[in-house]
Amino acid sequence: MKKYDYIIVGAGLYGSIFAHEATLRGKRCMVVEKRNHIGGNCYTKRMNDINVHWYGAHIFHTSNDSVWKYMQQFCQFNHYVNSPIANYKGTLYNLPFNMNTFCKLWPDVITPDDARRRIAEQQAEYANIVDPRNLEEQGMKLGGRDIYEKLVKGYSEKQWGMPATEIPAFVLRRLPLRFTFDNNYFNDPHQGIPIGGYTQVFERLLEGVEVRLEEDFLLKKDEYMNMAERVLYTGPIDAYFGYKLGKLEFRTVRFDHQLMEGVENYQGNAVFNYTDAEVPYTRVIEHKHFEFGKQPDTVVSYEYSEQWHEGSEPYYPINNERNNALAEQYKSLSDKEENVSFGGRLAEYKYYDMDKVVAEVLNHPWLANQ
Repeated sequence: MKKYDYIIVGAGLYGSIFAHEATLRGKRCMVVEKRNHIGGNCYTKRMNDINVHWYGAHIFHTSNDSVWKYMQQFCQFNHYVNSPIANYKGTLYNLPFNMNTFCKLWPDVITPDDARRRIAEQQAEYANIVDPRNLEEQGMKLGGRDIYEKLVKGYSEKQWGMPATEIPAFVLRRLPLRFTFDNNYFNDPHQGIPIGGYTQVFERLLEGVEVRLEEDFLLKKDEYMNMAERVLYTGPIDAYFGYKLGKLEFRTVRFDHQLMEGVENYQGNAVFNYTDAEVPYTRVIEHKHFEFGKQPDTVVSYEYSEQWHEGSEPYYPINNERNNALAEQYKSLSDKEENVSFGGRLAEYKYYDMDKVVAEVLNHPWLANQ
């Protein structure tokens, strides 16, 4: 008999929930984590009594009642509602695109019908575009020139690191236009931030589970594989196979965290998007506003979207034709791996909202069959 039933690679949301549930079922688990902390990209770090979202803003939202109930075992959520602000060359607009946005873009727009007519007029200029060839044509067709140029173009070019005319059209599949004065970014009925930050959630999930931090599973792959009956792998799928078919592409994010002592309130909102190309960062996050903090200091994080390279953290899969085809080839290899399961955004090469991760883990066949 091997020492562990499961070795779980990665202490993020997928791996931590699986380890928790498997342990409840009497399984012997060990979590191997490359970073020096648990929590993956949800990790929050305390700075001057402020919970800093160290790898970018994470707002938990879901329409799945059972997922919401499940997560409440590990924390109490506050009533934070995500209502980001867009800064375009010093002018501020509400996001998502709603009546507040439209009235600011066009001062003569007062009613929803006014807004619909104005957008339709601008869309009509691009009615001849039947099959958009790139993000620019797609954005013009979906929202018209004003919305596209002020709120989509510059942000997208920074996010993807290329001109909008070179970004594939599928990146902008739809452009949500809301004709109400509602700044809530998400439509889900359940939304909030764990009071006290996310790290405590992972501490509770992993209570009683052996965790090895600063351990690179891939450097000791054979050794770890021989220690457990099964392995759950949540890292990059191409790295697992030594990039033998080529490297999948990602965008990464660099964060500049700044503690501002004596500054009680820097920007008045948790999330500001900078949508013009001249500003090098995509977002500025003021973390205390996630938990309605009254601390005398504040912490802000400037986010810079960059090209991923080996050694940096992979964030967003670039799901173009080339990468999706390569990911399918790696999936074919993974299907042949005995007693190894691949799960999560890096192992499956697709973007996941947090609630979808929770639901997928809870339905994992290894847990369902116990």
